[in-house]
Amino acid sequence: MSAGIENKVVVITGASSGLGEAAARMLATKGAKLVLGARRADRIDALAASIVAGGGNAVAKATDVTKLEDVQALVDLAVTTFGRVDVILNNAGLMPSSMLGLLKVEDWDRMIDVNLKGVLYGIAAVLPKMQAQKSGHIINVSSVSGHKVTPGTAVYAATKHGVRVITEGLRQEVAADNIRTTILSPGAVATELPDSVTHAETAAAIKEFYKIAIPAESFARMVAFAIEQPEDVAVNEILFRPTAQEY
Repeated sequence: MSAGIENKVVVITGASSGLGEAAARMLATKGAKLVLGARRADRIDALAASIVAGGGNAVAKATDVTKLEDVQALVDLAVTTFGRVDVILNNAGLMPSSMLGLLKVEDWDRMIDVNLKGVLYGIAAVLPKMQAQKSGHIINVSSVSGHKVTPGTAVYAATKHGVRVITEGLRQEVAADNIRTTILSPGAVATELPDSVTHAETAAAIKEFYKIAIPAESFARMVAFAIEQPEDVAVNEILFRPTAQEY
């Protein structure tokens, strides 16, 4: 896999809005061949159509990352459509944070299923193909919360710390196969993520905090930077936040 982005086949989960959509649009302008997955089929179909109308190359498939068969089908679509898969951006995530004492067990389960198992399923879907072709790049999305926990974020922070641990372990296991890994840890970025908070008081506090959020395009630039490095350079982790963010 050579340096640059042009003609690389990039699979993106959670591509229907926010970070995933911004990354897709930016990579399209740089010549990537995009395979877009998200639960909201209408949104990713519209995004793929918009990219194609603008001269880019994209296909889309409804994908629930909590189902291994869905993620596998998305990666298989990349191979059948473009002949290979060069990059996967495991981006799908949600953040229904709350104090543990509120016992929001269903929210805990959702975060574990999407944020942690969804990443593992993405790895499972691409790894055999990347090992066979002796190249590839797996980009997993963590968070500032993967580095620091605060009251109300324990389970979310645990899933995002888990993403970092899994990705570092993966790095050590697949470097000999010429497969690169990257952890992206954003701070407050303007997306729909705060809308996933189900506890009213917590949601209000998070939305207040997110007034300092930076545009999703800042995330897209980090993705592009990591991908376009020469093959012998692996950008293993990027932590970034709004300049004004203290946490």
